[in-house]
Amino acid sequence: MLLLQAGLSNFAFAQKTINTEEQLWLGVFTQTRLSQHWGIWADAHFRLKDNFVGEPSQGIIRVGPMFYINDDVRLTASYAYVHTYPAPGHANVSIPEHRPWQQVQWFIRSPRTRLMQWIRLEERFRRKVLNDDELADGYNFNWRIRYNFAFFIPITKKRFEKGGFHVLLNDEIFVNFGKNIVYNHFDQNRLFVGMVYQASKHAQVHLGYMNLYQQGAAGNIFRNQHSIRCFYFHNFDFFKH
Repeated sequence: MLLLQAGLSNFAFAQKTINTEEQLWLGVFTQTRLSQHWGIWADAHFRLKDNFVGEPSQGIIRVGPMFYINDDVRLTASYAYVHTYPAPGHANVSIPEHRPWQQVQWFIRSPRTRLMQWIRLEERFRRKVLNDDELADGYNFNWRIRYNFAFFIPITKKRFEKGGFHVLLNDEIFVNFGKNIVYNHFDQNRLFVGMVYQASKHAQVHLGYMNLYQQGAAGNIFRNQHSIRCFYFHNFDFFKH
């Protein structure tokens, strides 16, 4: 009987469920260099779900100091506030999250291409939920590490000058760890393909398609998300080189 129950349990866990959804992601990123070594990181996001624009999904604000080792290597220690709007099964509750994070970011530049990479460590404090419809006291905690690369390929003569266009290939993988993580050490992967318009020497607009594939905490429930992503990037430089 015990063997039968174990077999049924393993069979139930093996039943993989993939939920498909569509979202629209809007974001603004800034990096402001104040001196040779110091600057400020800030970004803000608003995400919509249900056929791309049906209702709010999530809002995020991040801000923190940056340290420029040189022009192409930067360290950041920041705080993020994440507000997740009600989801199926949590119809009446929005979930707040406090997320300190640390990052090393570096660039490899050539006249014809550009590669940006970062490794980011996050400490996630997500508010507990009681009976699926009420915020409880305390927070669930786990660590998460992210690796991101963005490869820019100019397709016009202006390249990285104002008015240039690039193809962007971008991928970011997320891995969970900590004592509360049992079944989903792999968290998600975000693959983006799109176009970049060089609005100025220091500003870019990114527009394209992103596929997000995520494993839920139960281990056998996955999310396959198709998104339109539009981001604006602007670097302010007040350092007199």
